Amino acid sequence: MTTGTFDDRVALITGAGSGIGRAMAVAFAKAGARLVVCDIDPDSARRTASDIGDAAVPVTADISDEASVAALVETAISTYGRVDVLCNNAGIVDTMALPADIPVELWERVLRVNLTGTFLVTHAVLPHMLRQGGGAIVNTASEAGIRGGAAGAAYTASKHGVVGLTRSLAWAYAKDGIRCNAILPGPTMTGIATNTTFDPTGTARLGPVLALGERMAQPEQMADAALFLASDAASFVNGAIVPVDGGWSAA
Repeated sequence: MTTGTFDDRVALITGAGSGIGRAMAVAFAKAGARLVVCDIDPDSARRTASDIGDAAVPVTADISDEASVAALVETAISTYGRVDVLCNNAGIVDTMALPADIPVELWERVLRVNLTGTFLVTHAVLPHMLRQGGGAIVNTASEAGIRGGAAGAAYTASKHGVVGLTRSLAWAYAKDGIRCNAILPGPTMTGIATNTTFDPTGTARLGPVLALGERMAQPEQMADAALFLASDAASFVNGAIVPVDGGWSAA
């Protein structure tokens, strides 16, 4: 991807304060885009935006809250006037608990952030993309979006939902010049699970599948895939579900 590919384009990236989202923000900025750096943690959003410089504006938002999402998108439009690229990257993990063991509260929280949050941000951005005549959406799903044994019940269900939403959006808006694709990261060096206490029964049951993905990727490798899918080089790629897992899904 050559620098300047995204000149005069605006990218809104959720979960951009750390990990894959931060790597995406840096990659899009290097390619010439102006950035809306969104994270639920204000300090993380500010750090990413500060590292990028004048081409980025930080926004604190909870993607699971409709009013917060509305304010996020309003800030993007009032600042730049458009959104050309949306990377729905923000998400949380579960505890690897099996279906009988997961608390309903955790189930609802994971689904609310990972699936409903992705929908809410997309729902708020779509009218602007439709008005401007096109756009590109890249969703961060997961290897768990195509497997049953790569994560706990809530996370697995949420990421399967993101895969389905991606395909639905691609089909619904193809004639409007809006493309939607998803990346499926395998194990990646991020801090997403730093403060999570995992369920030992679920972890033991899922162990054989998890062991297949023991190679760890860097966040920048995920960002490169997202950059391609949002670029003109992928202008006829729509509805693709792309594993970025070093071959894990081929096993």
